[in-house]
Amino acid sequence: MIRLDIFSDPVCPWCLIGKAHLDRALEGSPGHPFAIAWHPFQLNPEMPVEGVDRATYLEAKFGGRDKAQRAYAQVEAAALQAGIELDVASVPFASNTLDAHRMIHWAGIEGRQSAMVSALFRAYWKQQRNIADHDTLADIAGEVGLDRDAMARLLASDADREDILARDLDARRKGVTAVPTFLIAQQYVVSGAQPPEFWGRVISELGEKAQG
Repeated sequence: MIRLDIFSDPVCPWCLIGKAHLDRALEGSPGHPFAIAWHPFQLNPEMPVEGVDRATYLEAKFGGRDKAQRAYAQVEAAALQAGIELDVASVPFASNTLDAHRMIHWAGIEGRQSAMVSALFRAYWKQQRNIADHDTLADIAGEVGLDRDAMARLLASDADREDILARDLDARRKGVTAVPTFLIAQQYVVSGAQPPEFWGRVISELGEKAQG
């Protein structure tokens, strides 16, 4: 197997789109060589724990409502190409994602990491749930087959909080500045929501190297 390390954040729409493209490529290549691991990167590490109104946040970020709406349109068009119907304006929260990343980490220990990532994307972008809320996160854990009560107890503690922050900082020190970022075979770095055709070529080339 070949490692595919993915730096991502559940509140990043391009990460959602990038995962959809990758999933499509992997479905078309059931014998793909990848062992996938997800890694924390907070788009907004200074976001208050309680989050903020997302429309207000994005208007400030992009410099006004019109510019924010143009950014929405670009994301929604790209999502549609990936087979995702996305209504960016309907998402009410700009959420702090530290605890969501803790959930992804714990899900990985149980072999449910990709399922958790998918569930968090779905919860935030499709169901408009607040993924900074501990009860919500515990519910999501239960939905992907984890022990809800155990996850709730972990969330109420500081377990692995410093580890997630250290891994986020380490990624930045190593040059990750935006997500999604993919590290293939611990050698090749690719940034952005790459189309399925790209991943198809990568899988094909890796297969040829393995045979050679």
